Amino acid sequence: MRILIGAVLLLLLPSLTLAPAPQALVVIVADQHSAYDRTAQVVAAIDRLTATHPRVPLAILIDGDALENGNAVARRSSGAVDFAMFTALAKRAPTVVNLGNHEMEFNDLAATVGRITATGARVISNLTDQITHRPAAPPSVRFRLGETDAVVAGLATDDLSTYPPAVRPSIDAPDPGAWARNHFADLLGAAPVSIVLSHAGLNADRSILSMVPDGTLFAGAHDHIRLVQQSGHTVYVHSGSWNAFLTLAWLYRDGNGTTRWEIEQMPISSDDPADPELAALIRKTESSFLEPADRALVAKLPSALAPVEAARAVAAALRRGANVDAAFIGNTTFGGGLPAGEVTRAAFDSCVRFDGTIFVATVDGARLRTLLAAANQGPSTPFERRAGEFNIADGPSTIDDAKTYRIATTDWGARNTARYFGEPALAWQEQSGVSLKPTVLRALGGGG
Repeated sequence: MRILIGAVLLLLLPSLTLAPAPQALVVIVADQHSAYDRTAQVVAAIDRLTATHPRVPLAILIDGDALENGNAVARRSSGAVDFAMFTALAKRAPTVVNLGNHEMEFNDLAATVGRITATGARVISNLTDQITHRPAAPPSVRFRLGETDAVVAGLATDDLSTYPPAVRPSIDAPDPGAWARNHFADLLGAAPVSIVLSHAGLNADRSILSMVPDGTLFAGAHDHIRLVQQSGHTVYVHSGSWNAFLTLAWLYRDGNGTTRWEIEQMPISSDDPADPELAALIRKTESSFLEPADRALVAKLPSALAPVEAARAVAAALRRGANVDAAFIGNTTFGGGLPAGEVTRAAFDSCVRFDGTIFVATVDGARLRTLLAAANQGPSTPFERRAGEFNIADGPSTIDDAKTYRIATTDWGARNTARYFGEPALAWQEQSGVSLKPTVLRALGGGG
């Protein structure tokens, strides 16, 4: 009997211990914004994944906003490092770039598509050139993904105010939901594996999610958030921003053609191994294009701050510097973290992307409590509580609902008060001559 039981266990052991192997790996990154302190590390991470999983076919998807005008080196070099990154990735695996609102920072729409295509990457978009009335790029591409084909479709935001001012008159950006309703059935209906790259933001994506085939890998971007949300066999992901994370989507398909995705989100650190060639190009480009004003020291910090920590520190500095009870700054204002010790102007500008006039309003305690509860969202924030972009905030630890409180925000927050602060609209008062970056630097001890 013991021999018989042992024989049965030996027969069952492979099925009990061997997990099915993934059929492919899709790597997603979005909202990189010329984060050169981790760009070469992203390429090196791809090499490590390839070496660790040599038999797993790989594809790389970039969901918009790879470039950043606020990075002085990127601006003055016309994105030389970013286009070199596209080239490096396309040499390693099929690479698809969905146009975001920042891709046209240094060239018009047609030239941007041409430059990216010349790197070997494929471009997708639902944008149209207003001048030529032609699509900016194909709305989808089909490529081989392991043992099957995949179709990836791309969407952009229709908020023209987020595009570079010079190109806004030449871009037709359709409503993402209406466009998906009119085109997804044709683009994705017969796809063996369907993938969506949306740079439209979470609020637009909510309605679009119901339009995709079950089993779709749906990658969102534009809001600079990180999340994984499962719905049936479909999975909805955001990969964060500033090259801080890669989303790894492992593809599994059973004999019936049912698609399943397993998701990992892999952190990337500036201390990680870097691709030597791209790291050398970054050093050379920064040496050529950083000016003395960019190297000027503007603050000094006792310890390094990760991007989330830096954003919270800046909100706290605004609260102190503006002498208010609470401060709120839109999360997409922020980029990278801050280093320990001396902080250069370039490093500070990479962290605080935009300047702007400070506005102040008065709210009662109940409203302040609600605003703070909706702020400072993270990967664990429940999906139903998310509304895309949110505020990074710093406020009092105790709140009296019967009292009133002074709060501050930037001109972007005041202009978009319904988006960031809800209804009824707050009565913001401009603080003439007071702007975000100098106020924060003075509060950090840098003098502004």
